[in-house]
Amino acid sequence: MADQSSAPVPAASTELWVERTGTRRYTGRSSRGAEVLIGSESVEGVFTPGELLKIALAACSGMSSDLPLSRRLGDNYDATIRVSGAADRENEVYPRLDEVLQVDLSELDAEAQERLLTVVLKSVDKVCTVGRTLKNGTVVNLTVETDS
Repeated sequence: MADQSSAPVPAASTELWVERTGTRRYTGRSSRGAEVLIGSESVEGVFTPGELLKIALAACSGMSSDLPLSRRLGDNYDATIRVSGAADRENEVYPRLDEVLQVDLSELDAEAQERLLTVVLKSVDKVCTVGRTLKNGTVVNLTVETDS
């Protein structure tokens, strides 16, 4: 049996939380100092939770494709990842999310484009945690703590 006392200790993870700031309005915060405004669709200047889910997916795909694209196109390439998907309000789920990665590959010949896109798709499938979680599902547990 191996001595587990010498096992590497995982780095402390970033703490995340939301605080209610008004009716149907929250501010999401991280222990690294980031903030995002969250609310319902009727509130101006905020993201809905569903929009944040979609943005998280698009950002994860972008970050997962960044290395192979920058290796081939250089560090200053432009890319936009659009994500869409209508909510099924009866079941309160997004049954389908569609992403479109927009990137200029015109400097590459058709064969090089195809090879690069194959690598990009494999990279996203392998390392995009958000996409992998959505595709595979996850267990979500909610605990309520009260001041009583």
